[in-house]
Amino acid sequence: MDRHQLQDAFDEIFDQALVFHGYADYMRDYDLYVYATADPRTGIAPEHLRYRFTHCVRATVTTTVRRDVWATSLGDEFTDHLAWQRAGEPDGYVWGVRWQALYPGIRLLPESDEAARWASELGVPFHTARVETNAHDIELVFSDLRIDQVVTGHVVLALDEAP
Repeated sequence: MDRHQLQDAFDEIFDQALVFHGYADYMRDYDLYVYATADPRTGIAPEHLRYRFTHCVRATVTTTVRRDVWATSLGDEFTDHLAWQRAGEPDGYVWGVRWQALYPGIRLLPESDEAARWASELGVPFHTARVETNAHDIELVFSDLRIDQVVTGHVVLALDEAP
């Protein structure tokens, strides 16, 4: 995809739900799993999408949750939504909702020296993108993007092939 196509693809999932992110099980490409919905009045069915950033040479993930909120969110009850409710809904960040808002979203950054070096050395284009959510800030240096619809319950890891 060229830069314009990449940004268009990013704009398609603006403010949707990021439900998982991490390297693919073979450790080369970086995946964002997104639950995309539309206003029910449109008749457009929700879908699960995998945004696969191919040949990802760097993924940097940083929290966007403030330190003072982290300090109140350390207990295990925050990792399970029902446990958090049973605990009386204490103040803090509830990790257990199991999704993050893709807001302000994903944007393609201007060409970086790092991406230019990889492109020069490998002979294929490289880009840098920033993924911003309400819990993480993710920066990726990658070559291309593949978008696939995946079924609910898609298995992320091929555990039967693990060493």
